[in-house]
Amino acid sequence: MSSRSRGSIELSADDGLFSDDRTTRARIRDAAIECFAEHGVARTTARKVADSAGVSPGSIIHHFESMEGLRVACDQHVAAVIRRQKQEAMSAGTGIDVLAALREANIGWVAGYLAQVLAEDSPAVALIVDDLVADAEGYLQQGVEAGLVRRTANPRGRAAVATVWSLGALVLHRHLDRMLGVDLTDPGVGTDTAIASYAGPAFEILGGGIFTRDYAAHIQSAFTASQTTNEGTT
Repeated sequence: MSSRSRGSIELSADDGLFSDDRTTRARIRDAAIECFAEHGVARTTARKVADSAGVSPGSIIHHFESMEGLRVACDQHVAAVIRRQKQEAMSAGTGIDVLAALREANIGWVAGYLAQVLAEDSPAVALIVDDLVADAEGYLQQGVEAGLVRRTANPRGRAAVATVWSLGALVLHRHLDRMLGVDLTDPGVGTDTAIASYAGPAFEILGGGIFTRDYAAHIQSAFTASQTTNEGTT
């Protein structure tokens, strides 16, 4: 089991993720994710989390040292949940039942949590975005090996763009709900038939692209030439 250290607290990246973990620590973490998703970062207090978890505020200090320590644990757990979901999808190969995968995805308040915390401009947000991009690079490579994803000369760049685009959809989720009738932050969104109104166009863009093959080749050639020129002048 791998672990990461931030500040003075060392936390497991998959703490409680792969078992029915209902320890006090896990209950506090899960309650905090829900509180952050519902109320936002600024309005989530230790008392609010403790009440939701059915523990005393002192338990938060005991298990996480501070609200910042709790936030780190939430970030790492959320990243681990997303990592597991993506890895499972990639390992299923080309025979994956996409609609079934959407229905069965158990991400709870993860999307709502991200929608709230990403609105911040802080080092903590930079850390979780970096983690998500690194994970994306890994599972996209897994997809390449499974025959689901095309190869690329710039795996890091592709992972960064794809991750930021996906996270942007969460930050602007209210507009997607207004225009398409699907709330990406709803914990039950995968079981809602309205998810097709978002997932359909998303897969169309990601799977087939927007431009014709000839025009796409022309654009890619121009970017490649520009990049080669820039590298030659540095």
